[in-house]
Amino acid sequence: MPGITTPLRERKSRRPTGLPNPPMMLLVGPEKSGKSFEAAAGTGSDLIGMTYWIEIGGSEGTADYYGRVPGARYEIVEHNGTYQDILDAIRWAVAQPSANGKPNMIVVDNMTVLWDMLSDEQALFARRRAERKAQENRRRAPSLDDPVVIDSDLWNRAKDRWGEILWMLRRHHGPTLLLARQEIVTAFENDKPTRDKTRKIKAERNLPAAVDAIVELHAFGEAHLTGVRTLHWDVKPGESMPFPDFSIDTLLRRLGFEEAAAARQVTEARPEAYLQEQDQQQPQRGQKQRRPGENELTGPKAAALIKKALEDPTDPEMALQGIREEWGIRTLKRIPTESRLGKMSADDLITRSLAYIKAQVEKRLQGAGDQQEGEQTGTEARQGGTTSTPSTAVEQDQPREHRETPPELSVSAQPTSEPEPPAEGAAPPPPDPQAEEPPPAETPEDTSAAEEPQDIPARPAAKPAPKKKPNDPTEIARQALLDEAEVQARLKFTTRRDHLQPIYADGEPGLAQLRDFVQAQRAEVVALLEENDQAVLADVYRRAPMPDLGLKKKFAPYFDSAPAGQ
Repeated sequence: MPGITTPLRERKSRRPTGLPNPPMMLLVGPEKSGKSFEAAAGTGSDLIGMTYWIEIGGSEGTADYYGRVPGARYEIVEHNGTYQDILDAIRWAVAQPSANGKPNMIVVDNMTVLWDMLSDEQALFARRRAERKAQENRRRAPSLDDPVVIDSDLWNRAKDRWGEILWMLRRHHGPTLLLARQEIVTAFENDKPTRDKTRKIKAERNLPAAVDAIVELHAFGEAHLTGVRTLHWDVKPGESMPFPDFSIDTLLRRLGFEEAAAARQVTEARPEAYLQEQDQQQPQRGQKQRRPGENELTGPKAAALIKKALEDPTDPEMALQGIREEWGIRTLKRIPTESRLGKMSADDLITRSLAYIKAQVEKRLQGAGDQQEGEQTGTEARQGGTTSTPSTAVEQDQPREHRETPPELSVSAQPTSEPEPPAEGAAPPPPDPQAEEPPPAETPEDTSAAEEPQDIPARPAAKPAPKKKPNDPTEIARQALLDEAEVQARLKFTTRRDHLQPIYADGEPGLAQLRDFVQAQRAEVVALLEENDQAVLADVYRRAPMPDLGLKKKFAPYFDSAPAGQ
């Protein structure tokens, strides 16, 4: 098949350095053969700055105890036993700076337990998937005695997680020592068992190919070199040879670690680049191939399509997304449009329109919530409107003081001269004998019972709460949220009542509380749809507005095609 012969970019070549990589060593053997002891003793090598020990599995637990081995010098990196935390512990150890100008070493004890854990993960996932499929098909779920087959896709997932561990270890700039168990099993020939026995490493089967040296401990102090990649040691490829003076320090020196490169010279394969290549070569999803000059998209046509999508009575957001899927983002970015929002590309206009729709929905929800709170506040005010406040009641009970306002001076009246103030130390002026004594002030106690009001008018009855209008936006939003809750409940194989039980414990929830609860369940429902191979429906639900008035109709075809009872 003809192809491109001209290089696509500038390249350069280089001569080999001749330096070995920092070695990755594998130490295997049966139980109690001294693997961890040799690893602890090897941490005292003067070729190593510091050793970080990552212990996986609690069946042995020798990391702390072997710290008393003569010459041992290492630190334990703790983790919680989960895959992600083990991977992060390796990241942390790789990121540590070198000590005393010497590279650090990482010890992983052991890789057998790691592979067993990854296998158990997929076994648990396979059983859960089998139970879910049995529930969907209305069949009996497998019991603990029923075997569940781990499909090949799950084994590939376990291999990917295993490969991520090795990928991170290859980023280390110093030596790496991996420990694993070895079993004596029956040898097979042409897929048939024989009488011979062989040794098998209990881990992922590609582990021996990923390391630079393999040393087997057949018994305590009995070591054999079964595989190595080195030019500093005269060995015969493919043959096992005894290693009488084995130690980690000796192995490092015979692998040429003293001349090793500062970092591992390796170019990792990138299979994910194939997907990027396909995305670049193929037209975007949903974009139709058009002949030049046929049905070309222009600015006015794009603006008209966007306007029509905004006026869609069912779901304007889906209509706008449909324009992008039909014409493609690249094409829309090249089309200039003019609207009330100004001059911009058609893709930017769609983005602004989507933001406008989202803002309108949020504003409508907020207005509905405020209206509901206002109605509740108004009802409380009408119920307590006839009762007077304490301050008002006190003012009504207090006697009123009669004050006469002095008449204003006329224009013809002559102003009288003000009396001079008395001199300092003089006696106060005598009281006027003709002045009348002021009447004593009345107090509430002086009022007789006859003067008190006898007839208290009856309070007006509280007005009944206003009836809810059929086109009330609050009720429309609430019904849309309840419909979405029903969709979520059906996907979880439960009733809407049980699904909403957490927020109905204290009575009927408010609109905001119902919205927050339904929105919080979306991520779980999307995951269920993706697990059921409903990626398109999951994407539609992920991008659905809150609330979505047409969500129930979108799920109707899926529920109609589901088995009875779902």
